[in-house]
Amino acid sequence: MGLCEDVRRSCAELARHARHVEIDLGALERIEPGPPPALDPERHYLDGPCEDVAAYLLTLDAINFGSGWFPTLRKRPGASGYYTVAWALADRFRESGPWTNEQLRELSAAEVARVLGQDPGHELMALYATALRDLGAFLGERHALDLVTAAGGSAERLAELLAEMPFFADEGFWKRAQITPNDFALAGLADFTDLDGLTIFADNLVPHVLRMDGVLRYAPALAERIDSEGLLAPGEEEREIRACAVHACELIAARLGIPPRELDVMLWNRGQGPRYKARPRHRTRTVYY
Repeated sequence: MGLCEDVRRSCAELARHARHVEIDLGALERIEPGPPPALDPERHYLDGPCEDVAAYLLTLDAINFGSGWFPTLRKRPGASGYYTVAWALADRFRESGPWTNEQLRELSAAEVARVLGQDPGHELMALYATALRDLGAFLGERHALDLVTAAGGSAERLAELLAEMPFFADEGFWKRAQITPNDFALAGLADFTDLDGLTIFADNLVPHVLRMDGVLRYAPALAERIDSEGLLAPGEEEREIRACAVHACELIAARLGIPPRELDVMLWNRGQGPRYKARPRHRTRTVYY
């Protein structure tokens, strides 16, 4: 069983036995596709040499987590936590290019905080520095595009390679391991023969959109804790939320005749709208999303 099928199987099983989250099968019809998925050319670094763009996307995806801490970050005007990080990193690449692998292996929390415009004592900066040092060690002497070659044109195999890093080892979901080949494809850096076999990239925003649109229903105690902006501990409740989102999106994508990976980006972009931002989403402090 490959990584993507493992996600589908484990999430379907979790959804089947969930105690805190329910999928309203009748509401699946309400979900309509949005604009085609694309990367933001201003807040992402996409205009450099292919090797540098690949390094940027892999570096970004190595630190594409922290949604449980995002309310405590210093945001750029009009930008979410994710876009604050992505944009600041893009500016660094535009000004100075990518870090070398040796530099990645030596990065400090203070340097990461300087690049991202954050307090060097913020807990997330130390986690980001660890993630980037892990990336430097994982790459060794390789370049980001060398991983595409090593994956033999398979998005799933690339995800499996990335899952060797501790902060990518999101067992049962593999969110960031899967999003990297999708980002490479959206940036025109690689053609993967099995790209449409990826699942959604289970985080806290797509489930929130599904909840707001009536597809996911939470048990009263869970709903109250989320609506009051209480943190969820990593574990049963937040795993049920993510698993039900994955399984629901498999059903929705099949009805719409589009790949789940495309549906993910459509729903994630929808979640940037004011209606969705006006209500709290679940927050868990984890290195996986």
